[in-house]
Amino acid sequence: MTYSGAVKVGGPADVHELTDLMISKVAVGPMDNNAYLLRCRATGEQLLIDAANEAGTLLTLIGDDGIASVVTTHQHGDHWQALEEVVGATGARTYAGAYDAEGITVPTDVLVQDGDTIRVGRVELTARHLVGHTPGSIALVYDDPHGHPHVFTGDCLFPGGVGNTWGDAEAFASLIDDVETKLFGALPDETWVYPGHGGDTTLGDQRPHLEEWRERGW
Repeated sequence: MTYSGAVKVGGPADVHELTDLMISKVAVGPMDNNAYLLRCRATGEQLLIDAANEAGTLLTLIGDDGIASVVTTHQHGDHWQALEEVVGATGARTYAGAYDAEGITVPTDVLVQDGDTIRVGRVELTARHLVGHTPGSIALVYDDPHGHPHVFTGDCLFPGGVGNTWGDAEAFASLIDDVETKLFGALPDETWVYPGHGGDTTLGDQRPHLEEWRERGW
């Protein structure tokens, strides 16, 4: 089956099969959050991005192999409602941005800084600190050696714009600057974007709209 990234709460996961990594996307909870299970194809080790809600759904997706780690993209509660239960069931190590960890009630084992590497088996993810939606939001970049990059953006980038900054001009300027510099400025158009809610996109699809976003201020 061809991966589309279109998932709905209560529905099945959609699986993006790459050469070294399998990415399973599932929608959970009342805010239609996306959670992503990454599996290293060489070792079988797994990592979960955002234990957002519906611990049972996530644990079923994880399966008997368990997970080594959970990365929380940012401190907003809809992205970690199932974190305590998932960590309790799996013993996974927890990661979050260094400036957001205090807003997450489950203790963070590893405080993530900009440029840090997070591993899942033999696969490396690079953390990018994006300021504005929250003080410590992180995106995770997988630079696939066999193809184009993939980036998990949390609530910092969606089809149609950057994340909500609630009318705060300074926060918006910070977020769009970081997104433009660290994502659009560093990665090619083919880069696949996996957001915290809703459908996927590519940087190429969104790049023509950057100035429009700046002008509208959100």
